[in-house]
Amino acid sequence: MTVVHNERTKFVANAFDRASTSCLTVGVFAPIAAALYTPATAVAHVLPFILSAICWLFAAAVLHLSGRRILRRLQ
Repeated sequence: MTVVHNERTKFVANAFDRASTSCLTVGVFAPIAAALYTPATAVAHVLPFILSAICWLFAAAVLHLSGRRILRRLQ
C-alpha cells in the first residue's frame, strides 16, 4: 500500500507544480510578451501590470511550495 500512497502523493504534488507553472506563464510571461510586441503608444498604464504580475508570482510561489510540502508525506 505504501507504493500506491507514494505515487498518489507524487501525482498531487506534480499537479500543484504544473498549476504554479501555468500561473507564471499566464500571469507574467504572456503579458511581458504582449507588451514587447505592442506599439509603445498602446502601453498606457504600467502599474496595473506590475500589481497583476506580483499577484500571479505570489500565486505561483504558493502553489509550488504547496507541492513541495505535499512531497514530505512520502513514506
